[in-house]
Amino acid sequence: MIAAVAACVPPNDSAEARTRRVIDRCAGCGHCRELMDDSSCRFMPELYRLVDREAADGEPISSLAMKRLLALCTNCGICPCAPVHTWINEARDGFVARDGLPAALRLIENVRLVGRVGGAMPRLANLLVGDGALARGVKRVIGIHPARRLPRFPRDGFSAWARQRGLFRAPQTSGRKVAYFAGCSARYYFPEVAKATVEVLQKNGVAVYLPEQKCCGMPTLLEGDRAFTFDLARFNVAELARCVAAGFDIVCSCPSCGHLLKTVLRDGAQYSPDYRALVEAMADQAHGDMAEVSARLARDDAAFTGRANGRSAHGRQPWLLGMVSWKVFSDQGYFASIDGLPRLRVANHCYDLGEYLAELDDAGELCAELGPVSGKMAYFAPCHQRQQGIGQPWMGLLGRVPQIDLRQVGDDFDCCGQGGIMGFKKAFHETSQSIGARLADQLAAAAPERLLSDCLSCRVQFEQMLPFEVFHPVEILRESYRNYRHDRLPQSLASVAPGPAVAAA
Repeated sequence: MIAAVAACVPPNDSAEARTRRVIDRCAGCGHCRELMDDSSCRFMPELYRLVDREAADGEPISSLAMKRLLALCTNCGICPCAPVHTWINEARDGFVARDGLPAALRLIENVRLVGRVGGAMPRLANLLVGDGALARGVKRVIGIHPARRLPRFPRDGFSAWARQRGLFRAPQTSGRKVAYFAGCSARYYFPEVAKATVEVLQKNGVAVYLPEQKCCGMPTLLEGDRAFTFDLARFNVAELARCVAAGFDIVCSCPSCGHLLKTVLRDGAQYSPDYRALVEAMADQAHGDMAEVSARLARDDAAFTGRANGRSAHGRQPWLLGMVSWKVFSDQGYFASIDGLPRLRVANHCYDLGEYLAELDDAGELCAELGPVSGKMAYFAPCHQRQQGIGQPWMGLLGRVPQIDLRQVGDDFDCCGQGGIMGFKKAFHETSQSIGARLADQLAAAAPERLLSDCLSCRVQFEQMLPFEVFHPVEILRESYRNYRHDRLPQSLASVAPGPAVAAA
């Protein structure tokens, strides 16, 4: 029946045809049917419900039902199929290209612009996003659910703080140096996270540079605003590739920014024409020895900054390079129209903040001047951090802090449900809360004094649903450094005992 219905789809590139490709791929696989009871996802259960109903009554899934289905995907990455992620994004793009986006949504998705304007006049902006009658009217006009609590604009912003400390000037050093991609949420709404990131990196002898940067593009990607997303991506790729060429590692304190720069940008780039030309030239020089090509690519990649992240090796296996050289596949990633080499260069030299600090720890370079931090804490590793395949660096890092009482809560199928700006929208608010309900119950049962997560979208959601104070783990690490007693001899990391309770749920 599915094949018969699929045959009714016009042989074109319409939004419906793109959505149909997603539906047929997932219905034909069925793997995620087995995961629905364990996952907080709302997209896959709805997809299978539509497929089953279609098979039962023979009526094709309507265009409206397809559009509503796509609106349930928060791009959390829990489902395992990269092509499906790309196809969902392209299907949303198709609907927006044809039907447009409401003007209010175009404003909300421009997180950087809203942050800059609100930060320039925080007192007035906070009246407009607060809890009073005026704020409720504003929310109603721009399509935000009246019950949604919005982040307040700080009076002491990060950009002015960074300018005072010369972070907009590229440091001249032969040591470790990073280009900090702060992300819009930390830069404009939660500046203490960005400040803590800079302070912790500098405490560890790392020079910090704040290059020109725009929004990573995740909010606009989720809304199907393809043109805006690509404008942002092209700017950031060019600027960050320039930083890598100048010897900078890229560090993100926001997992969503890191996920886009490390994972979404990378997807398909190894099959791009410019990367294929490079591999073919190296293969000719190595007389077809792909192991030698792999080794040379690794050396060349590391030559920029002295290192490359763990994901970089995934695209250099000799068998995969053979596929590249033999033109078996083409670049089908979402960002395929942007040259693959700079995309890979950025992805290979981009680090999650916890990942970067854990690398310092492994190299014996992490500052051990850690003071006690007390209080019962629960940590949730957000979806976009988990999708980077870096393990749980913050659990190890915070485990170094004396007297800490830390527990990890949540598993690989848990999601807060915020989905960036998606959780603000009136039409998605209830769905957002239902996605996050299971995780919220677990966190409430843990009853922490402080709740930790490195995702600021999760922070917004937790502040909406739970009564606990929420912090980024780097804020706790900064607190530990500040609490260190300088009247005692410095300790080596090996002698710093972990806190009394560091456990996974």
